[in-house]
Amino acid sequence: MAHWFHRNPLKATANVSFNLYGIAGSPAANKICNDLRTTRARLLEMFTDVTCTPEIMKNATDAYFSLLQGFIASLDGTTQENKLRFIQNFKWTDTLQGNAASAQQDAVFELVSMGFNVALWHTKYASRLAGKENVTEDEAKIVHKSLKIAAGIFKHLKDIHIPRLITPAEKGRDLEPRVIDAYIVQCQAEAQEVTIARAIELKHNANLIAALAFETANFYQRADHTLNTLDPDYSSKWRKYLQLKQLFYMAYAYCYHGQTLLASDKCGEAIRSLQEAERCYSRAEALCKEYRQTKGPGTTAKPSEQLFFLKLGGLIKNTLEKCQRENGFIYFHKVPAEAPSLELKASYGLAEPITFEFPSVSDLCTPEVYATFDLTKGAKDDKAKAKQDEEVKPLKEPDLKPQKDTGCTIS
Repeated sequence: MAHWFHRNPLKATANVSFNLYGIAGSPAANKICNDLRTTRARLLEMFTDVTCTPEIMKNATDAYFSLLQGFIASLDGTTQENKLRFIQNFKWTDTLQGNAASAQQDAVFELVSMGFNVALWHTKYASRLAGKENVTEDEAKIVHKSLKIAAGIFKHLKDIHIPRLITPAEKGRDLEPRVIDAYIVQCQAEAQEVTIARAIELKHNANLIAALAFETANFYQRADHTLNTLDPDYSSKWRKYLQLKQLFYMAYAYCYHGQTLLASDKCGEAIRSLQEAERCYSRAEALCKEYRQTKGPGTTAKPSEQLFFLKLGGLIKNTLEKCQRENGFIYFHKVPAEAPSLELKASYGLAEPITFEFPSVSDLCTPEVYATFDLTKGAKDDKAKAKQDEEVKPLKEPDLKPQKDTGCTIS
């Protein structure tokens, strides 16, 4: 499998002690606080542990989120807000904004911020696995599934939990609609890249491959357009990636559409389609250079030197030459001035987000224990007064540079 994916940095966060001295009025209440501290620290460690698997990540997330739900869900049988929701301060950076953090004294802010990082981890796990040499079919399926899981988490946060925040997300921050929508659509597009690679490997119908490539290009274009009103200082590099991928898959679509036209004895139109594929490919190549030279958050790579990129260039060249030879010997068709209109719709292979839900409240968080938390006996966390622009130490992420591509495909 020959894939390369752009990745923005993980969100970083300040340490949270959950030291609710005086408020936690029973051993069981203190245990919940202690377990929240340890499970949170464990989950943060997993984000940068290269040995972490989706199964390990799920166990770590369930352990923390089930306890955190005890600060969010109603535990007293009423419809009133959980009295513990606003007792602890949380501080998080954003994937595009460097080390400047946002702080909210709201457990829902913690839920969506940590959930966002879990989704990012799944995208990074998929990227790391897809960058391996000799990726197996089973590993390709994991890449595909991980990207759809990430899309599902982002979508769940956007639809259900982010609207619950008392303080809306600021412009350009991870939790605002433009940014999270771009992540959702990018995950779907990248999952479809895996589908396209599989279809090519199994020599599926050229029309199906062209349609999948066209749909994937449209996904990348949607994601790019979603970001077009963000500050270019922090969105340009990400947008260059989305733009070059859009052109790359348009080149794929025109290339395979040309093969379909040739098989239908429409050689002149096939030549024009391949010429358009060449044009899209050249524009994508230029954007690869711009991507490398653009400063901003995210990984650094030379996509135009990766084999997945070079192979498409060779395929377009060889297919075009074949069409031109056939036209010179057999068809003698006039080549149209206008490129063919791609009105392709994929019937199979489109990637949809996998439905996600947070775990239910931990069994430790009973109404009886909840009643022993007494807000009248302690002050709220002093850290609530921390400055909004205070820097948070970034996570030390493992090196995710693309490995040398041997040209292996899904077997």
